[in-house]
Formats: sequence, structure tokens, C-alpha cells
Amino acid sequence: MKVLVLAGPESSGKSWLAEQLQQQFGGERVSEYVRYFIDHTQRDTCYADISAIAQGQLAWEDAARSLAPELLILDTHLLSNILWSQTLFGACPDWLEQALLTRRYDLTLLLAAEGVEWIGDGQRCQPELPARQAFFEASQRWLDQHHQPYRIAGGSLSDRREQALLAVTQLMNTAAPRPAGNPS
Repeated sequence: MKVLVLAGPESSGKSWLAEQLQQQFGGERVSEYVRYFIDHTQRDTCYADISAIAQGQLAWEDAARSLAPELLILDTHLLSNILWSQTLFGACPDWLEQALLTRRYDLTLLLAAEGVEWIGDGQRCQPELPARQAFFEASQRWLDQHHQPYRIAGGSLSDRREQALLAVTQLMNTAAPRPAGNPS
């Protein structure tokens, strides 16, 4: 199983691109749990919700992993929860980063802030490009700091789709690393 994460600021095309990739490659797709959470609680989130949102995201991810698809496409993962918690509340539950680091992700497609129009949807809160750019930069710093494999996708939605199709094609054609001690 190859695990692909779409990361980056809001309104950068993650959900749309996840759908495009699933149509092209099949596999399983995991959406953003926070959207479900907000829709069902009918209120804005608060710091006390962060752990529940992260646990919900992990539960959805684990359910999809248990199906062992050839490709697992994650519309987001805990990095987004970490960065949003820090952005909105100035803090983040300590366990989130360790939980994120214990999981294997084969590739993160980090979507650029510029190049696509911000579209408000009632849950988004960063209409200004500098705020979205700061989120992108924080994502990139975290990925670099923790030596996570990633590629940046930018430009128009069409450009992002082409870059993502190429990256996923290459990912799917890459052999999985063999476990240590396996002579074959």
C-alpha cells in the first residue's frame, strides 16, 4: 500500500485533487474529519475539540488503512490539525506530533498557497494570501524538519492535477522498501 497525503493551506485544491487522483488511480480516499465534526456539532471549534478532531481523523485513516488498498489518498493528516491548532489557539496537544511521526506516509503533495483563488465555504477563515502562505511555509518547515518525503504542487488547478498525476504515477511505480534482514 502506498500512502499519499495532500497538505497545504485552505482552498489550495486538496479535496478536489484527492477526488481527481482517486478517479485516476482508484484506491481509498479519506476526507477531512474536521469538516464532519463542524457540520455535526453546528459550532466553531475550540481548543478542547482538537484532540477529538485528531482522534476522529486517525480513526478514519485507520479504517481506510485496514482495507489495504494499493493507494490510500489522505485529503489531510495530523499536520493540518497541529498547524491549525497552533494558528487558532496558540497551542497544540503534545501527543499529536508523536502520533503523526509514528505513521508511514510515502509522499506528501504540498499544495502552494498562490495560483488558485480562495473560495469561502463557511468553514474557511484565511482569505488573505499572506496568511495562507504562512501556513504553506509552516507545513514545509515541518516536513523538512522531520525528513518527510514531499513534492510541491503549484500553479492553476490544472497544473496541480498534472503535477500530482506525475508524482503519483512515479510513486506507484516505486518498489516498496524491503524489511531489514530479508535476503530476497
